[in-house]
Amino acid sequence: MYVLNFYSPLFADQLRRGRKQATIRLGDKSHKYKKGHLVLVTLGAEHSPRERIFQAVIDSVDVKKLSDLSPREIELDNPEFRRLDEQKRFLEQIYARDISDDDLVTVVRFSQIIEHPTGLAERMRGDAGHQN
Repeated sequence: MYVLNFYSPLFADQLRRGRKQATIRLGDKSHKYKKGHLVLVTLGAEHSPRERIFQAVIDSVDVKKLSDLSPREIELDNPEFRRLDEQKRFLEQIYARDISDDDLVTVVRFSQIIEHPTGLAERMRGDAGHQN
């Protein structure tokens, strides 16, 4: 199993509430994350204990220039942001270096795995409320 770790405690609430559904990582990470991979979403600093948040499945992995990020991709990474300049400043803080609009980023979208979602199977079949 792979790990998708987040360093900032600010993300804990967003992850738990399902508001954060993607991560934007600097560089091409397509060798590390693949569609369909099962990941453990964790929170914590490197070389420190990490908190298990949930398991997730990778829905998509897209590599593109920073300047090609859509407002929706930015929002899925950080629900407080919509604009490219906000995302760029945030990445510069995380990676502690200047970032160019031409730098490559990887957008990793994920979905939380819920153990026993109420009514999910019925909703997916389209027969909620009908018994066989």
